[in-house]
Amino acid sequence: MTQVRSKIAGIGHYVPKNVISNNDLTEVMETSDEWIQERTGIKERRYVDRYKENTTTQAVKAAEIAIERAGITKDDIDFIVFATLSPDYYFPGCGVLLQRELGIKSHIGALDIRNQCSGFVYSLSVADQFIKTGMYKNILVVGSETHSAGLDFSTRGRNVTVIFGDGAGAVVLQPTTKEGQGILSTHLHAQGEHAERLAYINPGAHGGIFTGDTEDFHTDSAWDSMLITPEMLERGHIYPNMDGPFVFKNAVVRFPEVIMEALQANQRGVDEIDMLIPHQANLRIAQFVQKRMGLSDDKIYNNIQKYGNTTAASIPIALCEAWEEGKIKEGDLVCLAAFGSGFTWASALIEW
Repeated sequence: MTQVRSKIAGIGHYVPKNVISNNDLTEVMETSDEWIQERTGIKERRYVDRYKENTTTQAVKAAEIAIERAGITKDDIDFIVFATLSPDYYFPGCGVLLQRELGIKSHIGALDIRNQCSGFVYSLSVADQFIKTGMYKNILVVGSETHSAGLDFSTRGRNVTVIFGDGAGAVVLQPTTKEGQGILSTHLHAQGEHAERLAYINPGAHGGIFTGDTEDFHTDSAWDSMLITPEMLERGHIYPNMDGPFVFKNAVVRFPEVIMEALQANQRGVDEIDMLIPHQANLRIAQFVQKRMGLSDDKIYNNIQKYGNTTAASIPIALCEAWEEGKIKEGDLVCLAAFGSGFTWASALIEW
């Protein structure tokens, strides 16, 4: 019986035109270009045009390119998987908004994935299962983020704010029976005990139960909203928080682990990797992993220097750029790997 795999039939990405340099950030917080580059490798990032762009509109532009390159039309898409941590609405999710904005008239399903930095690989894994079972034939998988809408642009928030940027990436998955092509395997993991080490806690419905900090939720009436309160605003508790050193320490362990897991599952060696696309979390992490894995510079792709960390969008943006630059060719063995909030981590091994 012929084995059916999922292939990436089309790929596209979009980044906003607004380039925000490290020096630009020094105008609103105490930091420096040298400080940011030394710790993260980031030189600049992109921000959306306020009041004109958002997470869904960026996804539309990336998706349109991927659809065209796949040689299909938007009406051929029969399912959408959308990964983001910066949705346009608390609900509904961006998947249905993308369906609407693309102008897809058929009532196809749309699924939202909330796995942050690992979101795209998780989404790819979910879509892969639908393709292999024959349920769908053309799945649009998207990672898109608008971080600039929710960062703390002050010295208080600099450790997080300097890292993140906006952008979107998309792929179209299709079935293939061609030998030596398609997704070989995906590997997904989570460790919820460290959830608060890298999190965007408020607004939320948790009521302080997990953190033991209920002061943010004290109100005059039992009927008041707990999603967001004046106390949260006053204390600056509506912004992302990160224990940077702790995240770094875990990331440099999990990245090599999950890459080796993918290789071993397919009886492949590190020397067979043609291109590693790591989640663009921190250039120092990527460099550490590259050294640990013994990969040459031409076998790993990094673009965090110009885009910052675009979480769920980072892998598809980097994958698209690497392909556009001719660094990924037919028959190449490509490994995707991610680590991030949750903690979650994941990998995918693909024959291009």
